[in-house]
Amino acid sequence: MSGTEQSNDRQDDEISFEHGRVDVDKLQRFLSQTYWAEGRTLATVQVSLTHSLVVSAHRDGKMIGFARAASDRAVFAHIMDVVVWPEHRGRGLGRRLVAALLAHPELATVTHWYLRTRDAHGLYAGLGFEAVDDGYDMRLVK
Repeated sequence: MSGTEQSNDRQDDEISFEHGRVDVDKLQRFLSQTYWAEGRTLATVQVSLTHSLVVSAHRDGKMIGFARAASDRAVFAHIMDVVVWPEHRGRGLGRRLVAALLAHPELATVTHWYLRTRDAHGLYAGLGFEAVDDGYDMRLVK
């Protein structure tokens, strides 16, 4: 899969896997206002990107959406920080970003995909995700 590709449904939208295309300052400002990353610092965002497969969406040279996956590149991947700027929502961009991660060749052998979210359940269900309460989920927050 190339580092950048044109979207099929919007000629002026690009989907990119290039870390250098991510507007880290803009992303940090957006993430720090979300319920899951409230107050996340620029330094933390930079480190998280370094250790993730990233995908970003761009229109007219400006980033309009983002998602990332942390993975062992063998069996496990966790999708995180899926965001689409408000003025670009409702066109399937979030779905395209997540679908791009699911289809990425570096993650082809991954059999267990995870995410945690309070919202957008329909988006993820449309890609095959299902809510589970199987007694296996545990966490440690430090």
